[in-house]
Amino acid sequence: MRRDRTHRVFLGLGSNLGDREETIRKAIGLIGERIGTVLRQSSLIESEPWGFESENRFLNGVILVETTCSPRELLKATQQIERDLGRTKKSAHASRLTSHARYHDRPIDIDILLYDELHVDEPDLKIPHPLMHDRPFVMEPLQEITNN
Repeated sequence: MRRDRTHRVFLGLGSNLGDREETIRKAIGLIGERIGTVLRQSSLIESEPWGFESENRFLNGVILVETTCSPRELLKATQQIERDLGRTKKSAHASRLTSHARYHDRPIDIDILLYDELHVDEPDLKIPHPLMHDRPFVMEPLQEITNN
């Protein structure tokens, strides 16, 4: 994939630990610095944990980013941002998303939802995100920014 071509990428953001809104704001700032131009940002919505039980509710949102990163570079960059913002483990790897993944509380989660019209089906990278249509906390913010 050529580095000089720009791509439109939708990223899902979620946080249920600490100052959730501030962590998402910091994540968006780092995405803008390291990945590309943030073109649109949805409202943040509160949701119950999905796939596990916790007393901590999530804040979720979606952003549209223009980037020259390849899908693999994008994955590495988003995972580094998660680590930089305090995420210590990612137990729900994309390779296991469809089979009883174990989720947990986390300060930040960044999911690649869509990347242009591209389809990727690799063990650790699936685009479009295979579970996004099952998650209202992803689809509502995504529709908000795609309908504007």
